[in-house]
Amino acid sequence: MSDSENRRLENLFGSLLTALSDSLTVRAERAAGHSGATAAALTYLVQEPGQSIDQLKEPLGLSQSATVRLVDRLVADGLVQRRPGRDGRSIAVHLTPPGENVAQNILDQRQSVLAASLASLGPGERGTMTELVEKILSDITGDVAHGQRICRLCDLTVCPLDRCPVTLAAEQNARRTIEPAGDISD
Repeated sequence: MSDSENRRLENLFGSLLTALSDSLTVRAERAAGHSGATAAALTYLVQEPGQSIDQLKEPLGLSQSATVRLVDRLVADGLVQRRPGRDGRSIAVHLTPPGENVAQNILDQRQSVLAASLASLGPGERGTMTELVEKILSDITGDVAHGQRICRLCDLTVCPLDRCPVTLAAEQNARRTIEPAGDISD
C-alpha cells in the first residue's frame, strides 16, 4: 500500500470514528436526558455497582469535584443513590430502578447505532472486522484505568471480561509493570 493510500485509509477510519462517535453521543445523551458524562456514569454503574466517587471518576475522566457534582445531579434526578461504602467512611453509588432503566435504554440505543453501522457487512466481513477491531483495541489499551475508560459504555453481557481485548491488554500491561526486569548481574 502506498503512502497516499495509507493516509487515505487513516482519514477514512477517522471519519468513520467521528460519525459513529457523533451518533452514539447524540443517542446516549438523549436517552440519559443530560449531556456530558451522565450516560457513561449510568452504564458504568451497571457494570460496577457500588463504586465510590474516587473509583467512578477514573473511567469517566472527571475530577473529584466534577464527579461529586455529577452524582449530586443523578441523585436529584432519582437515578442513583448514595449508600455507605465498604470501609464505612466512603460513599458507594448505586443505580436506582429508574437509573437501571435509563442505563439499559442507553445500552439499547448504543446497540442500535452499532448494529446499523455494521448492517452492510456479511458474515465473513464481520469475522474479519472482529479480528481487526480486537487487534486495534488490544494495541491502543494502556493501563487498567485507560481500559475502564475505553469500556465505560460497553455491554458486558455481550463481551465478557475473559474475552474482552481491552481487559486482557490492560491486565497484561499491568503485569508487565510489576514483573521484575530480570537478572542484570554480570
